[in-house]
Amino acid sequence: MVNNAIYNQSLYRGACFIYMFKMVNYRSKDNDSKGVTEEQNIYDTIKENFIRTVDEWAKIQPQYSQSISNLQLDFIQTIKNTIQNAISSHKQITGGWNFTVAAPYLDHFAKQSNDITNNMIRTAVINNQLTITAFDAARENLKIYNRTIETVTDYNNEIAKAWNSFFYMPQDYFK
Repeated sequence: MVNNAIYNQSLYRGACFIYMFKMVNYRSKDNDSKGVTEEQNIYDTIKENFIRTVDEWAKIQPQYSQSISNLQLDFIQTIKNTIQNAISSHKQITGGWNFTVAAPYLDHFAKQSNDITNNMIRTAVINNQLTITAFDAARENLKIYNRTIETVTDYNNEIAKAWNSFFYMPQDYFK
């Protein structure tokens, strides 16, 4: 999230720089038609470079997701192996002791163990539901953010057009 905030902030600063460049370029009356063409070329180049960067990032994103998924699967398998080996080892050690435990204690222990396991599973299910809901909310927030950026950009473009038309209207001061 912090990286995305820094990236968005740098995009915003880049956009401000471009806007300042545009204002300076328009004030220059030399080679007016050439300036607009160069300016639009620079905007097209910057836009293409930003889009190319995001596209490259999008290309490697599935690799990250797959690596994380593989790590999770390996982690799960390691935990299962550890549990099996630990229980097997304890069973081997205590198997030769010839120690008996009363049936009510065993039943009570099995019941508590089942209750704890069921509670952990319910907790995991609730946690997963909350996490998925949070991800869905984040996606919706990104959609809202995207619409907001489009609206603000349209608004700023209209303001820029109004200012440009005000400053660059032919004015007849000395008739």
